[in-house]
Amino acid sequence: MATITMLNMAGQEAGTIELKDEIFGIEPNENAVHDVVKNYLANQRQGTQSAKTRGEVRGGGRKPFRQKGTGRHRQGSSTDPSQIGGGVVFAPKPRDYSYSVPKKVKRLAMLSALSAKVADGEMIVLDELKMEAPKTKEMVATLANIKAGKKPLIITAAKDENVVKSAANIPGVRTALVGTMNVYEIVNHDSFIVTKEAIEKIEEVYL
Repeated sequence: MATITMLNMAGQEAGTIELKDEIFGIEPNENAVHDVVKNYLANQRQGTQSAKTRGEVRGGGRKPFRQKGTGRHRQGSSTDPSQIGGGVVFAPKPRDYSYSVPKKVKRLAMLSALSAKVADGEMIVLDELKMEAPKTKEMVATLANIKAGKKPLIITAAKDENVVKSAANIPGVRTALVGTMNVYEIVNHDSFIVTKEAIEKIEEVYL
């Protein structure tokens, strides 16, 4: 088991915590992480893009100019894609980009992402993260104390409105729960800040 030093909100050492190798100590599988990240981004696409084909644009009821004698190319319809105001060739239409990946791949990708954060020294464990009221200034100070970097991801075991609101206006900072965190956000952030209570819940979910 890997042992990590916990910090308090002041950035001081507050004991140690042992991380289970089955979750935080596996050999990261880059293929699984890539598949899940690609799936996440595809599922975020709205798929609402649309353009008109030559059969949908207005006009085209008559030949725009005579066949011969104009010095121009032959043309039978003003809706042809080569004409100004004509339709679009193979026009994009609304579609659903979402698809699913196997649960085992999702699980492997999550464990790989968590293990990579530990291996790279990008995981910061706090003994607790509590605030009396929503205070952006206090959250900024806490992140500076623990040297969180410019793009930290904060994971808590349960929703705390004071923590969420305190971090909401800080550029690059994102908060999530153990149940809502995803592989894309973990690998996309510089540091992974997690409370002791959240670690226990992660191990409970993934063991």
